[in-house]
Amino acid sequence: MTGRPRDDLDDIDDHIDDCRRQKSEGTMHTTAQRPTPRLARLLACAAVVPVMFVAGCSLGSDDSKEPASGGEASKSAKAGPTVAPAKYAKLPRPCGVLGKKTVKDLVPKAKNKSGAEGKSADLESRSSCSWNGLDGFQYRWLDVSLQRFASDTALGSGSKRAGDYFTKQVAAVKSVKDAKKLKTGTAAGVGDQATTIGYDLKKDREDFRNQAVVVRTANVVITVNYNGTGYEDAKTPKADDMVKDAVRAAKETVKAVEDTSK
Repeated sequence: MTGRPRDDLDDIDDHIDDCRRQKSEGTMHTTAQRPTPRLARLLACAAVVPVMFVAGCSLGSDDSKEPASGGEASKSAKAGPTVAPAKYAKLPRPCGVLGKKTVKDLVPKAKNKSGAEGKSADLESRSSCSWNGLDGFQYRWLDVSLQRFASDTALGSGSKRAGDYFTKQVAAVKSVKDAKKLKTGTAAGVGDQATTIGYDLKKDREDFRNQAVVVRTANVVITVNYNGTGYEDAKTPKADDMVKDAVRAAKETVKAVEDTSK
């Protein structure tokens, strides 16, 4: 098909040359001045060919102006809910958060210096460790628990969820049954939030002094429970000393959590 128009134009040129030659020779008749049917068809074809090419270019130009439907759809699509990622993705081993000297100072002559790890189905999310010991007639018990919260688009960021749990944990410690001389305070410079709760509690006819520290560091909540008593005629430990020792344990635990992200 592409070679046909060129041959038809050649036929037209040849016919025109013949006409000119006949005219110059004076032999061209009146009927010859009219285009023959074949010549008319060739002229029509010659006129149509350029139009076909223009139409083809015109179609191509229109196609190129059509917008991409995929791009428009992606712009109109609504973005899903987002939440800030949690800072800590795991917890340290609970019995390794305190140094040996700290354990020795807070729990003299501990039965198990390495600590007793609490049971947990998911140590990356919740864990605990405890120590206890009797030095003469002085008894001490120390427990450190950790709970980590992951970010969730439905529940909120890990830090927010930890903050909610922190508030509930403080309230739970303050609501201990039969607690006396309840005293609360804050521990400056410990994590993002830190509350101290101290109280006295009689157990097995002995007066126990209890001190708790609840700390939130980003998406992790740490609860330190520390208590002691003096059996027989031994003195009950001082409240100020208990607060200082419990805060010391809380600080070391926060550092252990922070080290997991390094």
